[in-house]
Amino acid sequence: MRCRLHALGYVEKVVSVSDEFRGPTGVIDVPQRYLMGPGPGNANPRVLAAQSLPLVGHMHPPFFKIMDDIQDGLRYLFQTQSKYTLLVSGTGHAGMECTLVNLLEPGDKIVVGDSGIWGQRVADMAGRLGAEVVDLKQEAGRGFSPAELEAAVAEHKPAVLFLVQGESSTGVHQTLAGVAEACHKHDCLLVVDTVASLGGVPLFADEWGLDAVYSGSQKCLAAPPGAAPLFFSERAFKKLQARKTPVRSYYFDLNLVGDYWGWFDKRFYHHTGMTSVWYGMREALA
Repeated sequence: MRCRLHALGYVEKVVSVSDEFRGPTGVIDVPQRYLMGPGPGNANPRVLAAQSLPLVGHMHPPFFKIMDDIQDGLRYLFQTQSKYTLLVSGTGHAGMECTLVNLLEPGDKIVVGDSGIWGQRVADMAGRLGAEVVDLKQEAGRGFSPAELEAAVAEHKPAVLFLVQGESSTGVHQTLAGVAEACHKHDCLLVVDTVASLGGVPLFADEWGLDAVYSGSQKCLAAPPGAAPLFFSERAFKKLQARKTPVRSYYFDLNLVGDYWGWFDKRFYHHTGMTSVWYGMREALA
């Protein structure tokens, strides 16, 4: 450290940059792997190539076109006519938290189909949001029957029934067809985690009457982590619009994020879209 006399008469300390804190140098080296776990999986080469394309501004018309392409791809993926599709900037957990924070208010009741770790994770998140959580436990390796779910909804009359379509921690595939009728009869929304299943097994959001679905980019969709596909039905969107309390997250407030994705006709800045990640998702959905 050195000192020098400033022109205004005071002594200024001059600090040199220390190599003690020097970061990595050279080119990054990553081994080739066949990723055979529950996720992430190997990304498609076309997706990786798309992510190396030049950046454009996140409020520029060419990027809006890419966002429109993504929404069209998501509608096909979810098999829905709903306009309320988008990518949440973040992993599957971001999709999970975004869905819950928009649909649950303090005091709302949620029945969580607990067939493994992801149901337990949702129960934890919902409790932190002030919801009344009913933990509907199931033995490991077994899903819920429509009759079991209908009985739980009739007994507890929750605002939300949550299920995991592909519970990766226990290897359970949950049947979804025929569940929504019981939910809607009791004014309950059906919310589904498809992080490990979307693109790997059939999903028909409109036909099955699903109200909110979230997923992740890094599993069956063969893209890198960082984007969470999300779908809301008209019923779910109306519940969001009818909230008595503000959404407890600015970053995940779909009233604001939806503005950026064109849900309300005009687009308004909310956050910087994950440009390269969304390039990759556009290719993964093509």
